[in-house]
Amino acid sequence: MTNSLQQTLKTTAQVVNQRLDQILTLEADEGELVRPPKLVAAMRHGLLNGGKRLRPFLVIQSAALFGVDQSRSLQTACALECLHSYSLVHDDLPQMDDDDLRRGQPTVHKAYDEATAILAGDALLTLAFDLITDEKCHGDSGVRCELANLLARASGMDGMIGGQMLDLEAEAQSPGETGIRVMQQMKTGALIQFACTAGAVLGQASNIDRSRLAHFGNTIGLAFQLADDLLDVTSNAETMGKAVGKDAGRGKGTLIGLLGVSEVRELLSKAVEEAVDCLSEFGAEADILRQTAHYVVERRN
Repeated sequence: MTNSLQQTLKTTAQVVNQRLDQILTLEADEGELVRPPKLVAAMRHGLLNGGKRLRPFLVIQSAALFGVDQSRSLQTACALECLHSYSLVHDDLPQMDDDDLRRGQPTVHKAYDEATAILAGDALLTLAFDLITDEKCHGDSGVRCELANLLARASGMDGMIGGQMLDLEAEAQSPGETGIRVMQQMKTGALIQFACTAGAVLGQASNIDRSRLAHFGNTIGLAFQLADDLLDVTSNAETMGKAVGKDAGRGKGTLIGLLGVSEVRELLSKAVEEAVDCLSEFGAEADILRQTAHYVVERRN
């Protein structure tokens, strides 16, 4: 990872964290009655516990490609991170992946209790749509409506949640290579694709450029999942900040289990090349996104 990308990732994460901290306070917003302290504390535990903030970063950098300033794309970036964090809170529950650690800290249901974790996840999900439909997101209501619709599709039964269902079913019977690819595209790739497409929507880009960014997002979503699978079998809990080796332990179908580490590394390399090719029509302004595609491969957690 280049120094410029490392610094940009770090700075963006700080800006996103600062904004999320301002959004999720005990102080009731206009029109609200009260924010239950325990619920807010659990939401903050699941949302403000570190992380690379890759998805918000992709929103902001994709939007910048079309001249959108960070101050205008930040609301959408935060909305996406709220939704992503909700999925992690629920993913960690005993009925799902049953994890005790997330980013090196106790998961929400361990720090609080299962019922509170469920409600905290629900609240983060609904907060995401509160943020993305607010005027702070974009002055054009049509743009806000499109973003909300895209986010709903990316996170719903044909996106992330549907992919999570397929992932649970894969514990009983491996779906084969095609099924695994579909599951991973839905569970992991859909939100990453949304992040890149959202930038083009915020910038009111042409349909061709939207398609390019959607393809880029879809491809690095695949690369991200392949890299995650590799880390699950090659890294350790201390580095990852969560349990590793759980997919194999639960009998889940993975491409590594089907194809082996060497072939998955080759697929990962090809995915990165394809992602970079998606940006061939853009100039130096897309260099950060190109570097991000390579970073997905090089990351260690």
